Amino acid sequence: LRNRRTVLIDLKTPAGRAELLDLVAHSDVLLEGLRPGVTERLGIGPEDCLAANPGLVYARLTGWGQDGPLAQTAGHDINYLAISGALHVTSQPDRPPMPPLNLLADYAGGSLFAVQGILAALLERERSGLGQVVDIAMIDGVNSLLAVYWNLTDNGAWSPTPGSNMIDGAAPFYNCYVCSDGEYIAVGAVENPFYVNLLAGLELDPELRTSQMDRSAWPELKETFAAVFRTQTREYWTDRFDGREACVTPVLSLDEAAQHPHVVERQVLETRWGRRQPAPAPRFSRSSQPIPTAPGSGVTTVSELVVEWSDDREKVPAR
Repeated sequence: LRNRRTVLIDLKTPAGRAELLDLVAHSDVLLEGLRPGVTERLGIGPEDCLAANPGLVYARLTGWGQDGPLAQTAGHDINYLAISGALHVTSQPDRPPMPPLNLLADYAGGSLFAVQGILAALLERERSGLGQVVDIAMIDGVNSLLAVYWNLTDNGAWSPTPGSNMIDGAAPFYNCYVCSDGEYIAVGAVENPFYVNLLAGLELDPELRTSQMDRSAWPELKETFAAVFRTQTREYWTDRFDGREACVTPVLSLDEAAQHPHVVERQVLETRWGRRQPAPAPRFSRSSQPIPTAPGSGVTTVSELVVEWSDDREKVPAR
């Protein structure tokens, strides 16, 4: 892990627990990802840590959360998606659901909600002076991301049948199509002006713009779009729609994405230690983003860390 100092502590020994609590006494945040109850049994649970540092933000990141029937059950991203309903609403008809890697539950519902919760607790501490426990559950985060679709479902605006809604594969103007070279092109021409430009780029009848939202016409239109896209290569269509404002883009592999002009010019990726990795995000107008340190370069001791942290805090100007 880049930008990380590492301390090895045996938490099953009294000396190890004392070392951790010494770190906690000088820390703002503790993040743990063990099953509920494990840190309590080790003597480093929330009560122990908050006693050592009442201002500590004790963040607990799990898949199922700290309570509930599944709290002690093993799981992975695909399981949290399955129980939350997200795996169903992102599936296609007549085929098994395909998990979107582990981006949705692990990273979005877990990691990003952990950051959000920790920052909120730190901000609240500025007012109260007290820390607290933050219970981050991936299933909670995924359901929060599904808020719009819960609302659409309860309003009768979202069909429970996979692949029958505008943005889950039914609409011809929000889909991916295979090209003559076997590569794919992505189309997201939802708004009518973009749809008009899409029709023009495909050299189709401009009068089709009037039936864009006619769901009965979608299957035939999808076949028409597919037939046209299949006549040329992905590169041809990329060039064809360059600057047309039709929301048409090539579907790139990771290696191809790294070479895309926008990714290169914006420096979305950077190469460090011979590895490609995302640049820090988001970007700030005033705060600097330091160059990351190499993974595995920061093994140290508890006492060294405590001294460094104390020195760093003395350098922070008083408000």
